[in-house]
Parts: sequence; C-alpha cells; structure tokens
Amino acid sequence: MNTVPRITVEAPVLSIGSGPSDYEGLGRYVRALRRQQGLHLTLLHLGVLEDFARDICEWTKGMTSVAAAAGTTVTWLDGLPVLDDFSGTSERLIPLGGGRVSGLEVDVPEQVHEYQVRLVQALHELLDKLLVDNVDDFILSSRALGYRSPHWTPHVAVGSPKTYGSGSWDIERLPIRFGQSRIRNRQLLPGSERGNRKPKAE
Repeated sequence: MNTVPRITVEAPVLSIGSGPSDYEGLGRYVRALRRQQGLHLTLLHLGVLEDFARDICEWTKGMTSVAAAAGTTVTWLDGLPVLDDFSGTSERLIPLGGGRVSGLEVDVPEQVHEYQVRLVQALHELLDKLLVDNVDDFILSSRALGYRSPHWTPHVAVGSPKTYGSGSWDIERLPIRFGQSRIRNRQLLPGSERGNRKPKAE
C-alpha cells in the first residue's frame, strides 16, 4: 500500500555502538527491530505537505490558500540552516506513539538543542508569514504537525516494544553518531530537481 510521504528535518544515524552486534542486542527489549540503515533523529516534523497546507488554510479561514501555503513552505525548507555531524549517547529505551513504538532516548550536545530551537523559531516565522495567528496554539493543534507537547525529547525510533505499554528500560550505554541534517522526502516535493541542497557557508 502506498503512503503519502511525510516531511521532516532529521539527522541520519551513521552508527550505533562499536559494531552491528551492539544494535542487534536491543532485540532483547524490542521486537521487529528496524534496519539500522534507515534510523534517524527527527529535529522537526511537518507531516504531509498537503495536510500541513490545508491546516493553514483552514486556520486562516482561507486568507492563505492551500497552494500558497505549500509553495511558501517548500521555499522555506530550502532556506533552513544545516546542522553538521554530531555524536550522542543513549542509556534508555522509552515508549513513543502512545506505547506502540520503542525509541532510544538520546543525550545530544547543546548545539543540537540550540539548532532545534532555531528550527521552531523558523517555523514560527513561516507561520507568521502565512498569516497564522496564535501560532503556538496552531502548532499544538495542527493534525499534520502532530505535536502533543511543546517539549522536544531527542530520540531514535528502533522498533516495537515486546509488551505494549511496557514503559522505559535502562540499557548499556551506547554511543551514536549522526550525519548532517537533511530534509526527508525533499525529492518528492515540488521543485524536486533541487533535492537536498548543499550546506551554506556560515
């Protein structure tokens, strides 16, 4: 079954632990362990572009059209700053998505938290430009964005808990390396020939 791709700003996982066996060892706690090659840390979730644009159109009572919201958002995505490679650690598995998913809670450097704050500030600026009032309320109520809390917990989703609602688990400390931030599914958006752009010089 085809699914509409969701748009996120994320940092891809380059490695977990000292070798493949360290990641595979999480199978003691997690079933249907995801392939390590596709793991990532989400820095900002926008959801399906059309849904996001529709939420904006409805919130502004049509003052901003779906087409205008979508086009401006794509341009905005291309202008976001890029976060360089970084390393983090994890010592805990936490429940996500109401307990249906297990994730590694990641301790990341302060510059990663600062970058994520910059992304949220940039999102506020985008929404202001698109004539959204009460921006904080919109962010927490938008179905596309899907935020349940303004608090950001760095995490990497790795699979499903062996027992639904099993809570958190302490694990042996795992070092995790992350690559440069990127826009997930950018190539599927309008203007896809540009793809994920090269980072701008700071």
